[in-house]
Amino acid sequence: MAKHSLQQVKQRFGIIGNTPELDRAIDVALQVAPTDLSVLITGESGTGKENFPQIVHQYSKRKHGPYFAINCGSIPEGTIDSELFGHEKGSFTGATGSRKGYFEVANGGTLFLDEVGELPMSTQARLLRVLESGEFIKVGSSQVEKSDVRVVAATNMDMVKGVEKGKFREDLYYRLNSVPIRIPPLRDRKDDIPLLFRKFTGDCAEKYMMPPITLTDDAREILKSYRWPGNIRQLKNITEQISIIEQERVITLDILKKYLPYNEVGMIPVSVSQFQDSEHKSFANEREILYQVLFDMKKDITDLKQVVKNIVEESGQRPAPYDSSSTMQSPSIMPNDHTRVSVPMKYEPLPKKITIDESDRNDIQDATEYEESALSISEVEKEMIMKALDRHKGKRKLAANDLGISERTLYRKIKEYSLEG
Repeated sequence: MAKHSLQQVKQRFGIIGNTPELDRAIDVALQVAPTDLSVLITGESGTGKENFPQIVHQYSKRKHGPYFAINCGSIPEGTIDSELFGHEKGSFTGATGSRKGYFEVANGGTLFLDEVGELPMSTQARLLRVLESGEFIKVGSSQVEKSDVRVVAATNMDMVKGVEKGKFREDLYYRLNSVPIRIPPLRDRKDDIPLLFRKFTGDCAEKYMMPPITLTDDAREILKSYRWPGNIRQLKNITEQISIIEQERVITLDILKKYLPYNEVGMIPVSVSQFQDSEHKSFANEREILYQVLFDMKKDITDLKQVVKNIVEESGQRPAPYDSSSTMQSPSIMPNDHTRVSVPMKYEPLPKKITIDESDRNDIQDATEYEESALSISEVEKEMIMKALDRHKGKRKLAANDLGISERTLYRKIKEYSLEG
């Protein structure tokens, strides 16, 4: 692709920068545009991935067809299939009429699936079928329909790790990843940072009718060396803040430092979704998180009580050394009320006999009483669920709303406590 052609594309789509990695991404988008291959755009949040599906569409034979951009992460799991593939009248509660999905209305055009990594597994199976055969079935229908749609997907997640964790289908990943396009983060485009800053200051000055701000040399170097975890979006926000708040139009190093967070790590709050990934759990709201914390406390206290008991029981004798033929079991670890996992533990001989005075016995008794109180948490939760179901005559949706938890969580709890029927 000729240099002047790249510049024309950048001007048309508002892309600023001359980094080789950025030019390479634009060149790949232009090369793949005339084909019907699926494209997967990857890159961190805020890097400008939304421009590249537009390039693919506008330079393809489908440029006169429809173009739709769908954020898969913003559509509830219960309605995502209906949004993408449509539904028939009466297929679910609230379906008062039939509805066309995006794959039907975008026929002959391009469909941009942003945050494709957030799709539920059931929807991923439907998407794989339409990508491979061009066929789909509306929700509540048995009739197979055809669609001629070019799919361009984007994500900021590590898809390989998503596949390894079982959150994304491997076959769908390879089907979407026919042509990968990687958008470099802003920290790898240091020479582009002053250009972007100048563009954002000019836009802000024009919008609010004020003189544009400029940077001193040392401030410009700090701006280039900053890591920019929020990428272009963060640079734009900080530029606008400085333009509006500061009276001085020449921004020095001291002024700039006030707007750059000192601690890059943790400056963006950890989201609930990240907590879910680390613990492999799903929490609908704060109440469910509180329940989990209480259950974890119950487990810890149970383990502590068992350890104290072992110390008391072993204080008067020396246990046999650990060997493969005589395995002593550690306290039971209880992930939930129904699963026990015993982990082999090696007990070292005690150096001397342990004596327990009256104050220690009181502490042990307090821990025991606290543990017994914690053990009643599950009973309290079970009773709350039973009362909510009774109040609403077994209607689980109303009971879940009353308890402040999701229906899916309520179903799981009903099964866990054997409250079905």
